[in-house]
Amino acid sequence: MFEGLRDAFEYVTGLKEESMKPIVETINGKIYCNKNLVRYGKEDLASSLDVNTLSAMVDYIKGMPEELREKMVLHIISPTHVKLFSGLLDEKRREYLIESVAIVNEFQFDKYYDQERFLIELQANFATNEDLETLLQVSGNIQAGTTASYSDDGISQKTTIKSGVQRADVIVPNPVKLIPYRTFQEVEQPSSLYVFRIRDDGGDPKFKLVEADNGLWKNAAMKKIKEYMRDRAFIRGSLFIVFNAFLLYVLY
Repeated sequence: MFEGLRDAFEYVTGLKEESMKPIVETINGKIYCNKNLVRYGKEDLASSLDVNTLSAMVDYIKGMPEELREKMVLHIISPTHVKLFSGLLDEKRREYLIESVAIVNEFQFDKYYDQERFLIELQANFATNEDLETLLQVSGNIQAGTTASYSDDGISQKTTIKSGVQRADVIVPNPVKLIPYRTFQEVEQPSSLYVFRIRDDGGDPKFKLVEADNGLWKNAAMKKIKEYMRDRAFIRGSLFIVFNAFLLYVLY
């Protein structure tokens, strides 16, 4: 009886060992395996570096050429995100060496701010230009309780601002061209058009900006990043600069 049980256990153990072995078969000239195999001894890849500026990435490319491969790909993913990859390795993989993610102040477009917060956000998140100064003047001197009593045709609004000891009716400027900080500080910030809106909230004015360029600034910002890296990232070998899935430049 016990010998029979032992034989049964040995048989089951043998079946288990057989089931653990990969089965490789050729069907119609194609090779198949019933398991996902991991090969030992494959090429080691470096762990990536994380930085927040383009200049740090340039310093790495120029200062550590021995860590780069013969061909490198600089991928401009977005106005705030750039990665440096190697060309394809023998196993059709890429080595990911360094990544730069810009630190930007996030102004919330299409959101109403109260007067004090709106003025702070404008000064903290936008470069100075003529339209910004006009916007600061209008939003900073607007009379509480006056916005709701004036006409609003969906495009332009009229409100009242303080002018010394007097009050003056003004047309709210629209659209306005502003320059928010929203890409790497090393490159010129692209300008965009915005719709400026005011509403009365219990007698207190509130303000918001709505983007009106359909995101075209993103392409402009990525082109600025491309030009910055093209002019500064000279290395031995070749560096491909890519954004939006298109190959743009090869540097030697």
